[in-house]
Amino acid sequence: MFPSVPAPPLPVVWRPKRARVVAYTLAAIMVGGALILAVVLPEQFHLPDRIGVFVFGCAVAFLLHLLGRLRVVADDQGVTVVNAVRVHRYEWAEILGVSLPEAEPWPRLDLADGSVVGAMGIQGSEKARAARAVAELNALIKIKSEAPDH
Repeated sequence: MFPSVPAPPLPVVWRPKRARVVAYTLAAIMVGGALILAVVLPEQFHLPDRIGVFVFGCAVAFLLHLLGRLRVVADDQGVTVVNAVRVHRYEWAEILGVSLPEAEPWPRLDLADGSVVGAMGIQGSEKARAARAVAELNALIKIKSEAPDH
């Protein structure tokens, strides 16, 4: 879609827009709702029950935070991929390319060791934005990578 996109200046961060807004909005609603529920519970529920309700709301908010923090960061040394549970750091020479196949939820980084890693920080559902991010990342890989042409 963006075949000749110039490489952006480094450092650059790609984050999903909608997923981030939804995750943090729902997290705030969960914490607020759990707090309100803990306060208005009938008297038969004691302090440990109320604390449990609030802690549950905070736990759900934490899981939503894991989805809200998704990002891909490129700098002079390489690329950092922050997925929901794991953070991956790759030097430019380790990355052969990035692709976003049709109908996939996020792009894949093809690595020199033959493995593939998903980059959840670029969401395929944000069609044009995702295509541009993949094109920019590929342009950076082409410039920065010491790996042989592929």
